[in-house]
Order: sequence, then C-alpha cells, then structure tokens
Amino acid sequence: MTTDVKRGGRVLVRRHPRPDATGEVLCFAHAGGSPGEYARWSDELPDAVRLSAVQLPGRGARAAEPPTTTVEEIAEEVAATARPTVPFVLFGHSFGGLLALAVARTLRARGGPAPERLVVSASPAPPLPRAATPLHTLPDDAFLAEVERRWGRLPDPVRERPELLERAVAAFRADVTAFETYRCPPGDPLDCPVTAFVGDEEEDALPPGRWAATTRGPLTVRVLPGGHFYLRGETQRAAILAEFRAALHHPTTTDPGAPEAPAATTGRHQ
Repeated sequence: MTTDVKRGGRVLVRRHPRPDATGEVLCFAHAGGSPGEYARWSDELPDAVRLSAVQLPGRGARAAEPPTTTVEEIAEEVAATARPTVPFVLFGHSFGGLLALAVARTLRARGGPAPERLVVSASPAPPLPRAATPLHTLPDDAFLAEVERRWGRLPDPVRERPELLERAVAAFRADVTAFETYRCPPGDPLDCPVTAFVGDEEEDALPPGRWAATTRGPLTVRVLPGGHFYLRGETQRAAILAEFRAALHHPTTTDPGAPEAPAATTGRHQ
C-alpha cells in the first residue's frame, strides 16, 4: 500500500498506485472510519481506475498530528494534495459524503477540475440537522455511549486496550465536531451529476432526494437493502463500484461468477 505524504502523515492511501490510470476515485470514510476499508475496493476495479482513500490528520496513521475539526480545513488540505490529473469521482459515506461535497466546492473555488460525478452514501444533505445538545460537547463516557448507540459497538480489542479506546474516541470526536459545526455556505450548485445511495432501513431519516439542491446536473437516487453500513454487503458494494466504473466510462464486463447487483429504487430529479 502506498501513500502520498504531507505534514508528516498519510493523506492519500492507495493499495495499488496504478500510475497509468485513466480515471480515479477519491474516497472519504464515515466518522471514525479508516481509509483502509475503501482502499481494498481497488482490487475490484479495473486497472485503469485508481482508487485513493483519504486519511485525515489525527486519525489512524496520522494519529500523532493534531486532529482537524473543521470541514473547511479538511477540504482545503485534500484539494491541495489530491490535484486530480485524470477524470475522477468523489465518493463519501455518511460524514464522508459531506467532505466529498466540500472538496468538490473547494476545487471549483481554486479553478480546479470538476468531478465526473459526486457519489454520496447514507449522507444527510445540507442544510444539516442540528441537535439541541451537540454530541461532540458530551464528556467522553457519554460521548462513547451515544456513538455506540447510533453506529454500533466498537470492537472488543479496541475497548479492552485503554490507549486504543482513547485514540478511537478522539478520532470520533474530531469527525463529529467537524460535522456538527459545519455550516454549509450558500453558493451555486455543482455542475456535475450526483448519485445518492441510501439503505432502505434509513431512507426516511436520510431522504436522498434532498441532494438535488446541491447540483445543476441530474440527481440519481438509489435505495439498496440494509441499514447505515449497507455498503459492507457484497452485492451492495458491487452496485456502488458499478457507479464508479460507469462515471469513468469503464462499464462492468459480464462475469458469470460475479454476484448479481441488488435491485434498487432509482429516480432522477432535475
């Protein structure tokens, strides 16, 4: 696995460098997530498509760096580091969808290229909902309890080692702080198309149609089976990867041994 290095830490994690790639997918993880989860997806993409996953400061391999707690700073750093030179797709799951949108807007403000498509997954569309008591302001014990209530229990090996648990809580808090304090600025919608995926178990909580306000192009809505982390299912992941290939003009070839993509509810909104 290779990395691009900035400020002493890993910014873009790549399982396969693929220097001759003709397209790229840039992935943003959910709150507290690891880029390694998405770096492995490159094994299922054509050699002509390079997949890069973003490692945020203060998390994972960059744990020694001060955690970034504002969406704006994250977007500026990624836009400065990524420097897309080939057609590319921006993808983010949950909190990562907000980061992907912010990076697309930052690239536009810098006069940079637009993505072929913005793909978001289980992500609330701006304007973001605001809780009466922000999660990131809670003490550690209450914060961890609420994180696990919403997104599931941390693995036992993490909970059983105080240093790992402290690091995990710090990473979650940094991401949740960035999410809860971000005020999406008004501005022109993006010109690129947007695809919004969501699991059918939380479609009502995260209405994907609201992403229509972020783009002048078409919005494609896809509802797949599952809850917040539906994308960890093999067939659901296949549907997301097929969206990447189509956006970069590398359609899926028929493989008799490959799993069939799940049925999805699809809609278009202009």
